[in-house]
Amino acid sequence: MDTKRRTVLTTGAAAAAMAAAPGAFAQQQTGTGESTGRFYEKGNARIHYQDTGSGFPLLIIPGGGLNSTISWNARGPFNPVAELGKEYRCITADLRTAWDGHSSGPLDADRPWDSIADDQLGLMDHLGIKRFMVIGFCIGGPFIWNLLKRAPDRIVAAVISQPSGFRKEMPTLSYDGNMKGWGPEIVKRRPDITMEAVDRFLTRMYRNNPDFVYTVTRDDVRACKTPVLVMPDDSPPHPYVVAMESAMLARQSEVSLYPWKDTKDKIPLAVRQVRTFMRAHRQAIA
Repeated sequence: MDTKRRTVLTTGAAAAAMAAAPGAFAQQQTGTGESTGRFYEKGNARIHYQDTGSGFPLLIIPGGGLNSTISWNARGPFNPVAELGKEYRCITADLRTAWDGHSSGPLDADRPWDSIADDQLGLMDHLGIKRFMVIGFCIGGPFIWNLLKRAPDRIVAAVISQPSGFRKEMPTLSYDGNMKGWGPEIVKRRPDITMEAVDRFLTRMYRNNPDFVYTVTRDDVRACKTPVLVMPDDSPPHPYVVAMESAMLARQSEVSLYPWKDTKDKIPLAVRQVRTFMRAHRQAIA
C-alpha cells in the first residue's frame, strides 16, 4: 500500500435535488417483538424489511453482527433512519441470520456472505430500485464491500461505519464469538439449524482464508470506483487498522473525524459529514 497516496481525506460539499420515487410508509418496530414491516420472499428466504421516507433510495444495514435487525438502528451511535429519513427513502431489513428478527432463510455454508448479498440486492429488485446509496454499521462493512464488488454500477456512494474486519492478533475472534453467542441463540429459536450447521457456516465466513475485510481482497478495494466514506472504530471486532487501510486503498475514499463517537458532542459532527458526503454524490447523478 502506498502510504503517501493521500495524507488528508476530506469531504466535498454540494446540495442537490432528490431524484427518486417516494417510498411507501411503514411503521417502526413496536418494541414488543411484533413485526410491523413487510416481507419479501424469494426461494427459501423470507426477508422482513421496512421502507420509509421519500427521496433517493438508501439501503441501511444495521449493526449487531449476524443478529443484525431493524431495531438495532435505534441503539447504534446514531439512528440513520431518524437522521437521514427526511432526505432519503430508507430501506432496512433484518438479516436472515438474526435470531432476534423476523427474517428467515437457510444457512448457506457454501456462500455465507453472498447468500445475504442475494437478499439485499433481491430486496432492492423487489422494490424496483436500480441505483441506490448504502450505509452500514459493523458487519455492514464487509457486506458493503461485497455489494460494491458484485453490483458496482448500482451503488452511487457508500458509508462504512465502525466496520468489522480481520484482526491478526486475534485471528479467531469472529468465529469464537459467534460460536459462543450467536450460534446457540439461533439454534434455540430455529429447529432447522444445528450447531454443526453453524460451525460450517462460520468456518466459511471467518476461518477459510480470513483476511482484511473478509468479503473482498485488497485488489478488489483498489479497483473500486464508487465513492466511499469510512468511519473508523477501534474495538476488537472493529479494527482501526483495517478500516484505514481500506480507505487508503480505495480510489474515491474519504474518512470521518476520528474518534467520532467517544463523546456525544462529536456524533452530530460525524452525522453532518455523512450528510455532506451523500448530498455531494447524490448531485453527481442528478
